[in-house]
Amino acid sequence: MSDETEATSNLAEKSSQIASQNEASEQGNEMPFTAHLEELRIRLAKAVIAAIIGFLCCYGFSEQLFQLLMQPLVTVLPKGNTLIFTGLPEGFFTYLKVAFLAGIFVVSPYIFYQLWQFISPGLYAEEKKYMLPLAFLSAVFFLGGALFGYLVVFPFGFQFFIGFASDVIQPMPSLREYFSFSTKLLFAFGLIFELPLVIFFLARMGLVSSLKLKNFRKYFVFTAFVVAAILTPPDVVSQVLMALPLIVLYEIGIIVAKIFGKNERKKEKKAKKTEKAKKDKKTNKKKSEEKCKK
Repeated sequence: MSDETEATSNLAEKSSQIASQNEASEQGNEMPFTAHLEELRIRLAKAVIAAIIGFLCCYGFSEQLFQLLMQPLVTVLPKGNTLIFTGLPEGFFTYLKVAFLAGIFVVSPYIFYQLWQFISPGLYAEEKKYMLPLAFLSAVFFLGGALFGYLVVFPFGFQFFIGFASDVIQPMPSLREYFSFSTKLLFAFGLIFELPLVIFFLARMGLVSSLKLKNFRKYFVFTAFVVAAILTPPDVVSQVLMALPLIVLYEIGIIVAKIFGKNERKKEKKAKKTEKAKKDKKTNKKKSEEKCKK
């Protein structure tokens, strides 16, 4: 009897030691707030250095890049109209900004990699394996959204604005205003195209599910038009051209969440059981009411 008691006590001590070791290792993996700030500083510094390198590489082609950027507007301008600049250094600084913008797009895969690497310490080992593909796909979706804005939205939007020109009113857009306007739209479309990846990340962490996204669908349609109204100029064409892709991307996100979501099948089965229980409750209630009437 004493031997059994001694063996039990030894087993309890070993289990407590293992638990304390696991707890210590978990605490060791946790980063303090100052470490997070230091990590953020390092990642930002690397992203800024990459953007500067991209700027230096693109500066030699700044004139050609700006010609490419303003091509959608030039094609719809009345014959003889061109862009103007009202300040002496405006042309020089516009070329600098164009080179910097192009540099950011060129090094965007590395910038997104730094972003996901900053997030990765708070993830499990199973979730960290998605960091490299997510960084690559983030850049692809971002560039794809910018191209959609450039190739699809710019022609329609500029045609709409230039349509207000007449014999009395002539358009004379400035370099600064056009660059600011086009940059805002390019970044806006690049960011909204990240929606499926954001949903994938949240679904893998178990924060959202395809069922929750489906239930929120009708509210998201309204939200999409509100976001489009904020991010685009105050015209219907640009708003619709942003809201419609946003809704399509949300539907893609639902499919992504259903395929890659954490415990998606269990949640779906549970939801079906709950729905079936509600239906059975309603049918039983109806039957009982009919019996009472009889």
